[in-house]
Amino acid sequence: MIMRARWWLATGLVVAIAAGVAVAPRVAGEWLNPTLLVPPYQASSRAQRLHASLFVSDLHADSLLWSRDLATRSDWGHVDVPRLIAGGVALQAFTVVTQVPYGQNIESNPGDRDELTLLVIAGRWPFATWASRLQRALYQAGRLRQYEVASGGRLCVITTRPQLDAYVDLRRTNTEVTAGWLGIEGTQALDGSLSNLDALDRAGFRMIGITHFFDIEFGGSAHGLVKGGLTPMGRELVGQMEARHILVDLAHASNQTIMDVVALSKKPVIVSHTGVRGTCNNTRNLDDERLQRIAATGGVIGIGYWTTAVCGPDADAVARAIRYTANLVGVDAVALGSDFDGAISAPFDTTGVVLVTDALVRSGFSDVEIRKIMGGNVLRVLRQSLPDK
Repeated sequence: MIMRARWWLATGLVVAIAAGVAVAPRVAGEWLNPTLLVPPYQASSRAQRLHASLFVSDLHADSLLWSRDLATRSDWGHVDVPRLIAGGVALQAFTVVTQVPYGQNIESNPGDRDELTLLVIAGRWPFATWASRLQRALYQAGRLRQYEVASGGRLCVITTRPQLDAYVDLRRTNTEVTAGWLGIEGTQALDGSLSNLDALDRAGFRMIGITHFFDIEFGGSAHGLVKGGLTPMGRELVGQMEARHILVDLAHASNQTIMDVVALSKKPVIVSHTGVRGTCNNTRNLDDERLQRIAATGGVIGIGYWTTAVCGPDADAVARAIRYTANLVGVDAVALGSDFDGAISAPFDTTGVVLVTDALVRSGFSDVEIRKIMGGNVLRVLRQSLPDK
């Protein structure tokens, strides 16, 4: 998500010591991604037993942005391979960020300036990434592949249906592994050209958000200046994404962009991370009509963990949003979309996802329903959407 006022303070720190001081990106990342509750996390015995049997899948984590080795356990941030395994998370969407507007907020942002460049330079990313959003996306995709190699078999990167099926089979007998797949926040990563979709496809991206925090040549953002709908280029983009088996992510999309996409799409669409206005009424979150239209495509809606999404600092607030959404559009359309490492204050890190299972138990969901919410629904959509090779 990358949307906290503290970004200004952290960026100032990066600027102050960016001249070759390697610690700056870590300081920024640690500052922007605090955890409210310190592990280990305690859940009920029933929730622990149920959680151990689940295929848990989360639709959104921005962990590749930060200067942290995800193959090893860290004492800051929210996600890395050892903590995913410890938390029983089977499948994590790693979503890459390529541009952050100055003074980012949920109401109105221009798209002509970028605050992320400072972090890119201080983090010693390759020179090609300094000005190219496409290269930033490809660099982060490469990072995930490096972590896969460094993990010694504990992390699998999924890009096809056969890979997913093989991993699900493996997971039945070995829970000391986890898997990841790639998504993008915003089509600014195309650097203005539809032809660049080929490069993102080859790099293994299987989910792309039309917009992030500002309007783009492909469509309007809920947080942009105009907040319009899909442009002609955007309509062509949706068709090309579906032809390449790339899921359309409507997180951050304007109301009109959402309506345009669901009217046009021939496949399920998703929202990787959001809240719902029925429990937390603000511009960032989805209203009932948008929820219903998205669910009607057969897609899923990932409920986030941060306060702007759920109006609360804990798993109970997440469960309330899930309950509201399930009551409105059905349990088959609900999923997890944490926004871990997205410059948010998370109630827990990924080792604490069992607290969501516990909260769902207390909310009266059946074990079958919890299996769907915690990952089964995402697994279904991916099996429908991923390419055969």
